Amino acid sequence: EVQLVESGGGLVQPGGSLRLSCGASGFTYNAYHMGWVRQAPGKGLEWVSDINSGGDSTNYAASVKGRFTISRDNAKNTLYLQMNSLKLEDTAVYYCAKGTAGPQYDYWGQGTQVTVSS
Repeated sequence: EVQLVESGGGLVQPGGSLRLSCGASGFTYNAYHMGWVRQAPGKGLEWVSDINSGGDSTNYAASVKGRFTISRDNAKNTLYLQMNSLKLEDTAVYYCAKGTAGPQYDYWGQGTQVTVSS
């Protein structure tokens, strides 16, 4: 079955950096676009970033553009999210998501907590 396992979350100070990883299995990883979404406490899901199957095209939410970088290593079936210049508003559970043949996602990981606090 499809499995997406996030790691790398934790507690970080404002202005700090963190790199999230997502190990994928159970599907042909290099055939699908992948993304990251997040959910702040008491809030709904917010799309963060997406990367195409080949890893040569990316998109970002305005709230993270210029600070976050999404990337993937198809040989390792791994997705990454490099987060720099972290802000208090970035505090959320971050989920790795598998894309469909279309623009949407159909599977999500268990999530990893990112807490930005001084």
